[in-house]
Amino acid sequence: MNGNEIIQLGLGIIEPWKITGQILDTSKQPNELRLTLQADRGTKFPCPVCGKLCKVHDFKKMTWRHLNFFQHHCSITASVPRTKCSEHGVKRITVPWARKGSKFTLLFEQAALVLVKEMPVLAAARIMEITDKRLWRIVLHYVNTALKQFDLSKLQAFSLDETKGRRGHRYITIFIDLDRKENPVVFATPGKGKKTLSQFKEFLENKGGAAENVVEVVADMSSAFIAGIKEHFTKSRITVDWFHVVQLLTKALEKVRRAESKEATMHRGTRWAILKKSEGEFTEKQLDALAELTALDLHTATAWRVKELLRWVRRADSVRGAKWRLTWFLHVARELVEGIDLLAPVRTALNTIEKHRHAIESRWISGHSNARIEALNGIFQAAKARARGFRKDETFISMIYLLASPVQDILEST
Repeated sequence: MNGNEIIQLGLGIIEPWKITGQILDTSKQPNELRLTLQADRGTKFPCPVCGKLCKVHDFKKMTWRHLNFFQHHCSITASVPRTKCSEHGVKRITVPWARKGSKFTLLFEQAALVLVKEMPVLAAARIMEITDKRLWRIVLHYVNTALKQFDLSKLQAFSLDETKGRRGHRYITIFIDLDRKENPVVFATPGKGKKTLSQFKEFLENKGGAAENVVEVVADMSSAFIAGIKEHFTKSRITVDWFHVVQLLTKALEKVRRAESKEATMHRGTRWAILKKSEGEFTEKQLDALAELTALDLHTATAWRVKELLRWVRRADSVRGAKWRLTWFLHVARELVEGIDLLAPVRTALNTIEKHRHAIESRWISGHSNARIEALNGIFQAAKARARGFRKDETFISMIYLLASPVQDILEST
């Protein structure tokens, strides 16, 4: 096997194409290896539309960037023909080593996608020695192409949550298929609230799914989300995940602590101690902080007791038990916080729980939870890090698809 044959094998070059020239240009920095490909004179090529072998109409000289040859840049140049088909007219053929419209070979683009999944785009662009804008065009092309192949015909339960996108009040709402064990993200869109449910319904129906097939939606207690679910997914049951119930009271507890710390001196370990479970492992400093809270009878201690009572509700083993415990919890908690100005955030949280109690109780008959989308939050933040330096929501969303959606499966199978 000679040198040309080895290089052809590495490039995946097949008949009728073959290497007809090699030039290593050392006058450039970095040095550049230029390969010339050509087909034998008189060769017929398939029509890009019907595949029928046709005569060549004319040629156009084209060049593509390939993976480096050792430390040298490598480019491929070929005279690409247009075929003249009796049925479809004159059409430019697609070469086997590059996609239509790209200035890079398929192998170069595949290597770029692998790097982008592992590191920020800016870093990947430096390694590939191209501009980050050109690398983003590659990423967006493959993500958008894979999205067209999504099949959501079997989707019956989904969860949605919002995550911060760019600086300021910019959000991305993400939808996941709760029955998918791997790569569950099926849709992401800029913004938050009711309109995102309308956008997801349209996307779902364009991908073979149907809103009436959705039997359950797991969400937080956002009024906008719940209104959108009721309007667009009328046959689904709404389940509020327990994570968001706990989060609601935890945020209220932190507001009480901050407000009271301006009026009373607190132990330095208080902030982290009150976030832990009462049966959790505490440091000595945190145990001292809890003891001090209780001894001084601070309002932060009362808010902490309310949060801990909620854990007792969570341990109910049936819907009936959960309803009874939740009723008792709301009654006792309201008595504890009644009439105290500093505990107003806790009263607000309790009112929110009361408002959504039926959706919260659905958690005991649901086979799904929002824990999966919360667990994916780390991936979303990694996606944000990989997309840093760009202000478009589209780039962040593309990274989310690339890291946590069926886009991965589709790209690996092509």
